[in-house]
Amino acid sequence: MADLFVSDDHAADADGDTAADKPLADQLRPAVLGDVVGQDHLVGEGGTISRMVDAGKLSSIVFWGPPGTGKTSIARLLADAVGLRFVALSAVFSGVADLRKIFAEAKQAKRAGQQTLLFVDEIHRFNRSQQDGFLPYVEDGTVVLVGATTENPSFELNAALLSRAQVLVLHRLDAAALEKLLARAEALQGRALPLTRDAREALVASADGDGRFLLNQAETLFSVALAEPLDPAGLAQFLQRRMAVYDKDREGHYNLISALHKSMRGSDPQASLYWLARMLTAGEEPLYVLRRIVRFASEDIGLADPQALVQCLAAKDAYEFLGSPEGELAIVQACLYCATAPKSNAAYTAQKAAWKDAKSTGSLMPPMNIVNAPTKLMKELGYGEGYRYDHNEDGGFSGANYWPDEMRPAEYYAPKDQGFEKRIAERMAWWAERRKPG
Repeated sequence: MADLFVSDDHAADADGDTAADKPLADQLRPAVLGDVVGQDHLVGEGGTISRMVDAGKLSSIVFWGPPGTGKTSIARLLADAVGLRFVALSAVFSGVADLRKIFAEAKQAKRAGQQTLLFVDEIHRFNRSQQDGFLPYVEDGTVVLVGATTENPSFELNAALLSRAQVLVLHRLDAAALEKLLARAEALQGRALPLTRDAREALVASADGDGRFLLNQAETLFSVALAEPLDPAGLAQFLQRRMAVYDKDREGHYNLISALHKSMRGSDPQASLYWLARMLTAGEEPLYVLRRIVRFASEDIGLADPQALVQCLAAKDAYEFLGSPEGELAIVQACLYCATAPKSNAAYTAQKAAWKDAKSTGSLMPPMNIVNAPTKLMKELGYGEGYRYDHNEDGGFSGANYWPDEMRPAEYYAPKDQGFEKRIAERMAWWAERRKPG
């Protein structure tokens, strides 16, 4: 079980270390919610968390966001802001015995008039049964649960747990937020980072929105005395990490990934390979580029060539297996495959339309003919009545209704007349013809 966090920044921890002995990222943990950078939609004026604090009462929360964006810090400061006992644990290193001990201590604290905020890092690492174990203690107020995850909660957390918690999304830190962190680090150290302006921009861009990573890099720079500020090339050599050289107009990170994406969309494999090379040779994180290419495979190719997504995920596996520089050839292969594949944004367009309807129609029930009837009572109430098993129908197609009774059927997905989607369009037309009455 994780111990309560020490609230006095100058106090010694369990090992006797003082704040000055701690890593720079720990020394710069915000002291109040207003010190948190890059999450104004949550902790700024009128933000979701700010409103909770003003009300003096917290509901259970799941923080969803990339690493280094402040999930742990916000949880700790939330407890301080509303006067809750703070307990933290990691799902990676904890098990059932740890949870039982925490819940027992929380019950004892509750009897003494002190409610507990239980912060669970990497909460998605707990299995379904372990997640269910939180429910009674959340429902009876033994703990206010605050979970943190980098994974989509919809897929990784139980529906029962999600229904009792508010999901709050944390954004990757933008350049302005990262600059604030560097300024605080310089104020704490009493000196400026030994970097030229271009090198400083390259350092910020290389963090890819991760504040903890940025501060760790800054700590390395502060640890040595340099005669002259480092330029981007010198910074790359010093940190043993290839750094992107961004010019004064910041024609770097975002401009290059945009150029790569649009070149692939425009089916120009030569330009696509050039922009890919520009990014990787400048020191961009290969996995960042791969994430964008994987996204491209679904957004701009989709079912026009279903193998595009397979190729991209295989490239990710190959790169993680081989590392750099050998694994970068797999990224090249994925890039060229996407650039030369037939294009369709039909799946992307369909997603946006379906999501819009799903949000506007609320909780409409499926029609009774496609609802399961596992009990006698449900059968008597008409659950599953009239269901037609498509495999037993002529042509393997029943043409039954699958839409809520209160909603007219909609058309979200319109396959393009190219690539594999041309065949999909033919099948959909065949089905549509057989759905016509009479």
